[in-house]
Amino acid sequence: MSTFPNGAVQNVSGTALIIQGEDIDTDRIIPARFLKCVSFDALGDQVFADDRLELAGEHPFDQERFKGASILIVNGNFGCGSSREHAPQALMRWGIRAVVGVSFAEIFFGNCLALGIPCATASPDQILAIQASVNDDATRHWTLDLDEMALASDQDRWEVTIEAGPRDMLLSGRWDATSQLLDNSSKVASLMHSIPYLNDFGASG
Repeated sequence: MSTFPNGAVQNVSGTALIIQGEDIDTDRIIPARFLKCVSFDALGDQVFADDRLELAGEHPFDQERFKGASILIVNGNFGCGSSREHAPQALMRWGIRAVVGVSFAEIFFGNCLALGIPCATASPDQILAIQASVNDDATRHWTLDLDEMALASDQDRWEVTIEAGPRDMLLSGRWDATSQLLDNSSKVASLMHSIPYLNDFGASG
């Protein structure tokens, strides 16, 4: 799987997998017992842990045909429930780089944006058609294009929506505070030198 998102996000390409169902909450995405982790590193292995245990290898995140997928196709109100940032962290560390669905819980959407993971929406009928296409051929390659605002494969093309503000943040890279700091390191250094308490404040005494 590619490295974690950084800088401008213009498109996400790869195979897709589907999670069907309305109102899939963050406790299902990453059960509460995993919130005690010191870091997010191991969360990818635990994404949908309880659902996967119940389905005994038949869950989409366990199916061989969906291995390596980077685009997740979901239904309505995905990511509802508690406002745990662990949910998008777990998805990202499994390998997800974009989510396309009918709608998203607001805090989940924001937490994904903070990681550089686009959450695009389409109508319920469109999502059902996309899910059917993915289910029909899991090897099909898809591209979510934030310039064209479309999700496309070699056989299908669907218009999607991301609100202007989040879309601009992704396209410009402004979602990524770390990269912005690194890209402006000389300005940061200059500012630090201009702040008395970071330099010789009190030294004259």
